[in-house]
Amino acid sequence: MTRTQRRRVWLVMSLLAGLAGALLLTLTAFRGNLLYFHQPSEIVAGRVPAHERIRLGGLVAAGSVRHRHASLTVQFQVADCDARVPVRFNGVLPDLFRPGQGVIVYGELDGHGVLIADRVLAKHDSRYMSPETAKALQPNEHSSCMPARLQSAAS
Repeated sequence: MTRTQRRRVWLVMSLLAGLAGALLLTLTAFRGNLLYFHQPSEIVAGRVPAHERIRLGGLVAAGSVRHRHASLTVQFQVADCDARVPVRFNGVLPDLFRPGQGVIVYGELDGHGVLIADRVLAKHDSRYMSPETAKALQPNEHSSCMPARLQSAAS
């Protein structure tokens, strides 16, 4: 191999190493910003690690909303057909938030299975439901735990 060829090989190898390093840094930064969507049954089954930022989707369980006096802290449960996950949120809830309403909650699970939320989004249209939520709320074709007002929107 001549001197010129060796320089070219080293140049190409250096460029490839730099490209690989940049790609690795990009993927690492991207992975740190991912938010996975989970359903209550996945969390209760223990398939979601604690202290990891997630999105939880489901319905606000009837009779589960509790407001603390003289504060903005509210506790409620998000449910699907199989399970309920307790949620604690300190802040102003959306106007459409109510029992039976579809919600998506952003936050972290603590060590006791409670989602400490920093953001709560309520579904804005009672006729629309994401395909993932509709699928999670229908365990099989013959029965459904989904509220009657939402069953026609999911099919």
